[in-house]
Amino acid sequence: MGSTELLITLDRASGTTLQQQVCAQVTALVRAGKLRPGDALPASRELAQQLGVSRTVIIRAYELLRAQGVLTARRGSGTRVAELPATGSAGASGSGAARAVPPVPTPPRPTDEGNPLWQPWEPPPVLRRSGNVLDFRHGTPALAAFPVARWRQSMHEAYGRADAAALGYGPAEGSAALRAEIATLVRQSRAIDACPEHIMVTGGATQALDVLVRMLVGPGDVVVIEDPSHTVLRQVFGCSDAAVVPVPVDEEGLRVADIDERVRAHGHDPEQVKLVYVTPSHQFPTGFIMSQTRRRALIAWAHERGATVLEDDYHNEFTFTAERLPALAAERHRDTVVYVGSFSKTLFPALRIGYAVLPPHLVQPFLGIKWITDRLTPTVTQEALADFIATGAYARHISRMTRLYRQRRRRLLEALYEHLGAEVRISGEAAGLHVLISFTGARGVPEEEIVRRAAGRGVRVYPASGYFVLDPPAEPTFLVGYAALPTARITEGVALLATAVREARRRS
Repeated sequence: MGSTELLITLDRASGTTLQQQVCAQVTALVRAGKLRPGDALPASRELAQQLGVSRTVIIRAYELLRAQGVLTARRGSGTRVAELPATGSAGASGSGAARAVPPVPTPPRPTDEGNPLWQPWEPPPVLRRSGNVLDFRHGTPALAAFPVARWRQSMHEAYGRADAAALGYGPAEGSAALRAEIATLVRQSRAIDACPEHIMVTGGATQALDVLVRMLVGPGDVVVIEDPSHTVLRQVFGCSDAAVVPVPVDEEGLRVADIDERVRAHGHDPEQVKLVYVTPSHQFPTGFIMSQTRRRALIAWAHERGATVLEDDYHNEFTFTAERLPALAAERHRDTVVYVGSFSKTLFPALRIGYAVLPPHLVQPFLGIKWITDRLTPTVTQEALADFIATGAYARHISRMTRLYRQRRRRLLEALYEHLGAEVRISGEAAGLHVLISFTGARGVPEEEIVRRAAGRGVRVYPASGYFVLDPPAEPTFLVGYAALPTARITEGVALLATAVREARRRS
């Protein structure tokens, strides 16, 4: 298993040295089972960069932990958790017996394009000139920086090991090797203690959402979503027979106290809510991070109502602040939270591999629907991804991309303030691969006018007002992705965009 990011938070105002804090928190992760014997820890340089401390702090902490018998180090295998004496308690995951044949699920519900929440995917703006386009589309990673040669090696290894069974129909739940790697990933980086038997591999995160909606809601039920939210999300939920109720978010995330009121305002009883969808690590599109208070309130609310919380943890790997909260599913949620993740944004979109971490009672129903809808996610590709993670290539890629995205994010923010100053408001800069910007100095200017004038200068931007249902922004607001653009192109694009905004303001 390759090393990954550790969930460690340092308190620089504490009287305890940083070295001692690292030692204490690594030891606590080991005792809690979040780090297990044989797990690889990040290299000292990588962990120092993650925590924003001197490499010497990490080296000395690792040395002390080795002296205490918590860690071990061998040439060629890095620093790992030492084999500890048995405590007499059984492991959390276990080997697990093969699952029974899944039940036959309810047939898929038809798509209803007459639903008011049904909206087509937004078309890209029309550019007046072709060629070298400056595209600020969100959701696209830095594909040019992807280690294609290393991925090709993992694919070669997977095909080299493939037998006749691997080339046939695989298990609907996904490759056992990949599910084991995912279990370790979410345990180490998101503090989720999930056994592989509760992890389902899917065709991207969207398939996980689709299966869960089919499984959990029906006529007369209610699905609560964040407002604003992605139009594709509203399509997925809008295709069900449930009522979709938007609830506003603020700087602390979903306003849990408003759920009952909003549901009643739509003519429903809060007891009808079966599913609540949230993006707590980086709310889409605002980028707000859900506070710990709201997280606990949401879990309590869902448990009381018998609802399921669907945590979409997209972009969780890319956080640019010192404090990083564990996943919502890491809380003691009493089987109310389903955690959904994806490799499409961290690696490349064409991979189309996501996953869901399920409470035990949802495993069989989920398998039944997935089996009948697509049989399997391609097995050999899953094996290649498992190899990519196990050899440490995934962790190294995430570390490199975090440094790259931090540079590009910083350049974007600097350029926006350089060219627009107090005339721009930015949210969501703490995490993820996009920011939400509002042109406060251009109130009253239609977003379409800015799009048109930017396109005339070879810049493609994406209005955000369509993501809002309850309270559309008063100023022209845009979702700006930066991950795929080099810093020089970001500088050029922002300058052209600022000119387009001023032109649109003068003509309005």
